[in-house]
Formats: sequence, structure tokens, C-alpha cells
Amino acid sequence: EFILNDTVYSKHYDIFEILANTGMRVSELCGLILSDLDFSKKIIHIQKQLIRRKDGTKYIQKTKTKAGDRYVYMTPDTEKSLKKLVEQRKECMTDPEIDGYRGFLLLTENGNPKTASDIESMMRRAYKKYCKFHPEAPLPKITPHVCRHTYCSNMAKAGMNPKALQYLMGHSDIGVTLNVYTHLGLIDAKEEMNRIAKLA
Repeated sequence: EFILNDTVYSKHYDIFEILANTGMRVSELCGLILSDLDFSKKIIHIQKQLIRRKDGTKYIQKTKTKAGDRYVYMTPDTEKSLKKLVEQRKECMTDPEIDGYRGFLLLTENGNPKTASDIESMMRRAYKKYCKFHPEAPLPKITPHVCRHTYCSNMAKAGMNPKALQYLMGHSDIGVTLNVYTHLGLIDAKEEMNRIAKLA
């Protein structure tokens, strides 16, 4: 709500929304090109990452694991945000190319593809501004990875099949996904016991 209504950071709202509702790694979001989005089938093809080296140069890398090459369905809110980003995408005189790829979804003011560090910096500034104006309602530190972990936790709490969640997260090892379940607390366990009791 703060991001949505803030005069400075509201323009970044769609990035927050997509990260929170897809579980994508931030580098995977930065690696998306227009052809990865299929609005007719409402799916996102995640198959690569955009990485920035320490010297500032950028390159394309395959997903972190083989399991990372996956399709993720767009929720209605995610579809809306993606369409908004496509519409707002700056049309460049020369569309930037990295390792043979063009049509990057997220571009900076200068027309260069955004990287994880761009988004991390933006989130850090937004978080600091929130804390400054809302000291009475503190939040834990929010990063792109926190959005990914929160998505995974929310899907686990909602009762999603662990194998389905493993696929959506792009985890090569089910143990990584199951670790999210072990982090759920006593309240979650109580809710689950009550749910099962109702089925009996």
C-alpha cells in the first residue's frame, strides 16, 4: 500500500507485485524479454538470467539450475502489472542487445536493461523511506529474495503440493522446497491440524 501510494516509488509498484506473486529470482525478472511473455496463455517462460559483473558489463546466463527453466502462470494482478510494464517500456532507437537477446522488459531511464542491483537499490531506498515515515509500524528488511521466500512460504501455507511448488520455484532439490515447510511455525501447524480435523 505504501509503494502503491508513494509519489516516488509508485512507478516501481509493478516490479514489487511481480516478484511477490511469481517467486522469480530478481535476475530472472531482469532477464525477461517480451517473447517470454505469452498473454494468450497467461504464462511466463523463465529460462535465463541477466547478470551484471563487477566491472559493470552484463551477460546472459542460463537459469541457476536445469529445473530453473520453467513456465509460471500469471495471476490476474501479475498479468496486469506485466502488461503495464510492456506499455510503459521505453521504445529505444536501438533496442539494447546482450548476448544476442533484445526486447528486455525492464529498462532504466537511459534505455539499458535493468539488473538485480538496480532493483535491490530501489527496494532499499523505498524501505528506508517507509521506515522514516512509519516508525510506529516497523517492517523486516525487504529485498527481492525476501519476496521470493515469502511467495514460497505463502504457497506452502495455502497447501500447495510440494512438488508443484518445487517446479514453480525452480528448485532442483525438493529438500530446498521442503525447508520452507519446516520454517512454518506453531500457528501454521495448529491451522493445519484444524483443517485435517474438519476433514475427518
